[in-house]
Amino acid sequence: MSTERLIYLPLGGAGEIGMNCYVYGYGKPGEERLIIVDLGVTFPDMDSTPGVDIIMPDITWLKENRNRIDGVFITHAHEDHIGAVGHLFNDLGAKIYARAFTSNIARHKLNEYGIEGNAVQTCSKWPETVQVGPFTIGFLPISHSIPESSALVIDSPKGRVIHTGDFKLDTTPLVGEPWDPELWAEVSKDGVKALVVDSTNVFAKHPGRSEAIVTPAVEKLVAEAENMVVATTFASNVARVRSLAEAGAKAGRSICLLGRAMRRMIEASVETGVLKDFPPVIGAEDAVNMPRDNVMLLVTGSQGERRAASAQLARGKYNGITLKEGDLFLFSSKTIPGNERGVIRIMNQFSEIGVDIVDDGDGDYHVSGHANRPDLQTMQDIVKPQIVVPMHGEHRHLREHVKLSESLGRKGVLAVNGMMIDLSGNEPKVCEYVETGRTYLDGSVQIGALDGVVRDRIRMALNGHVLVTVILDEDDELLGDPWCEVMGLPEQGRSHAPLVDVLEEDLSQFIGRAGAKTLTDDAKLEEGLRRVTRQSALNEIGKKPEVTIVVSRLS
Repeated sequence: MSTERLIYLPLGGAGEIGMNCYVYGYGKPGEERLIIVDLGVTFPDMDSTPGVDIIMPDITWLKENRNRIDGVFITHAHEDHIGAVGHLFNDLGAKIYARAFTSNIARHKLNEYGIEGNAVQTCSKWPETVQVGPFTIGFLPISHSIPESSALVIDSPKGRVIHTGDFKLDTTPLVGEPWDPELWAEVSKDGVKALVVDSTNVFAKHPGRSEAIVTPAVEKLVAEAENMVVATTFASNVARVRSLAEAGAKAGRSICLLGRAMRRMIEASVETGVLKDFPPVIGAEDAVNMPRDNVMLLVTGSQGERRAASAQLARGKYNGITLKEGDLFLFSSKTIPGNERGVIRIMNQFSEIGVDIVDDGDGDYHVSGHANRPDLQTMQDIVKPQIVVPMHGEHRHLREHVKLSESLGRKGVLAVNGMMIDLSGNEPKVCEYVETGRTYLDGSVQIGALDGVVRDRIRMALNGHVLVTVILDEDDELLGDPWCEVMGLPEQGRSHAPLVDVLEEDLSQFIGRAGAKTLTDDAKLEEGLRRVTRQSALNEIGKKPEVTIVVSRLS
């Protein structure tokens, strides 16, 4: 009996939407050769991660097993699949494999860290494959909302695994390769051990819609607009950006791209040949001087991001351009759950200017990039896998997808981050648990989610901060009075005296009453001063602030 096994281990993206990072391994237990599929990020919010720039998977387990990693494979260039390559590349020390468009994006990310381009190997699509350790891997085209998305066909001595990446079944995606059921049937005909599959839209009961259906509605809207037209969508949705641009050009408008991410995606598309016929564009300086009804702006910021072009236009001006009453702003996008407040804030700011807002409330101006429930069923019917492993979804999505698989007579397994699954036998089984979590990029430093930095920041945001300074002389007598500096707290409380005066008076009284045991022991003194400060503040303003104590002794 063989002692080798085939394992699947999600470190991000299973039990959440975003921050995708999956590991496959083959070999003897604990000695498997490993490949990583995707290295993505997720984004912070002010409630739970204030001040954090991006959130990445905790790759401690991968760093501990670095000498076993044979390669990193990126399915497509969305940030939740590729965003961490620059930050984590040096920790992993393995070559990155991707198709041309994705490679272009990856190289730019690595260049920001001074990592040379030969760290990325550009791969051709199926039937070409690459041999990495015990695996033979091919990039199998699949349609999605970004060019050159690919599933991975992962062959090992224990059978074939198909890792779908993000996908939809779109036969007319406008940019990128259409869904080709015959190709998928051909790839699957000799048997597929496991289908590891996108679960994002498992609750959507109607079949997914094609990118092509958006075009007529957009063209009609733009043709009927009388003043300036502005549209936003996901910068990476190159097909949509082109459809919007073509609608503007058809209506006799000059097209202006605003926002670094959107320009970067179009450049990458042109450089790699996935986009051959984008309408000519003008710069912002030209757009300013043209009649308003001759211009269409395509801008970043469909999710309400504060620094993106749409947010800056909503606040007043961006690159010299201002919007005016009667202009039209189109959200050709879905608001990702959690981003609603930012998007609504921008809508209201535009409304105050008098801009007319059109969103996708009726489904006319956006289609999802993910397969709906009937499409997931179609995928299973074509691939006919022995085992179905849902990924890319919150826990509720994964659980529902397992139920769907089992209703179709297949074995489903609910695997969340950190759960290592042995796919070797006829039944998937959990063979190990790995500690997983999140790593924050905070400024230019990576910190662990449990390091306490962000927790302290949240507590200061909620409670305010008091700095207490006390000076004691050689005889442990108070020199002068304690003094306080406060941040994020009201100036006065219940007693209508300045809060600082009340705190300093209570601290003076505490030190006056304190015995030698307290005054000679820094730890005891600090503990007492902290307790008095918090209690005094609670009495005055109903809050217990965070407190920093500085005790200086003259010697």
